[in-house]
Amino acid sequence: MSSPHTYQAPAQLLVNKTILVTGAGDGIGRTAAITYAAHGATVVLVGKTIEKLEAVYDEIENAGYPQAAIYPIHLGGAVMKDYRDLADTLETEFGQLDGLLHNASILGDRKSIAQTNSDEWLEVMQININAEFMLTQALLPLMEKSADASIIFTSSSVGRRGRAYWGAYAVSKFATEGLMQTLADELGNTSNIRCNSLNPGATNTNMRRTAYPAEQPDNNPLPAEIMPLYLYLMGAASKNVNGQAFDAQPK
Repeated sequence: MSSPHTYQAPAQLLVNKTILVTGAGDGIGRTAAITYAAHGATVVLVGKTIEKLEAVYDEIENAGYPQAAIYPIHLGGAVMKDYRDLADTLETEFGQLDGLLHNASILGDRKSIAQTNSDEWLEVMQININAEFMLTQALLPLMEKSADASIIFTSSSVGRRGRAYWGAYAVSKFATEGLMQTLADELGNTSNIRCNSLNPGATNTNMRRTAYPAEQPDNNPLPAEIMPLYLYLMGAASKNVNGQAFDAQPK
């Protein structure tokens, strides 16, 4: 394989795997969930809007892919017990977890640090990093039961180099990178779990259109066009890849 960006996933890449995707109702999360299901995975759809999750569930079912599961949760208000309850449900239903895609995040208001309201700041941090920490911690025991488990943290270019007026979002993505690196180093060679971060880049999604309202959205690739790397990192080809920061669109 010349590059993970051109990875051609076998049709049965994720057969018998259970993969949880946050923010699965829209955008990249929706596309990733359907893509994983198309490659044989049982996908757990996590998000706050039940109607959107049900639409993704129906699309997976109508395509004849493995039956998905829906678990509504509001990351902005959930506490540790909520994530432990989720883990208990998954253990009862599936026994283990083979993949976790941390996709859900919010942009928040694009303001200078000086103008950022503290409540807005805390909301972005709660959803973009605190929820990731709590969900990951709750699910690690289930992932330890897998022979080959992968955690993908969604990053951003502004989480690798800060940029003016990206405020809480940028800082939350720096924290995401730090969480990924720390966890990857802790698990290292002692676990079957690998952790990597993935920056989707400019993609034609609602969040991107909100961040760049003057941009021509059709100039950016659709989520489906950046799925090769999402499949590579979730499948066996990346089994020995740990602690790395990837860009879905090569520069």
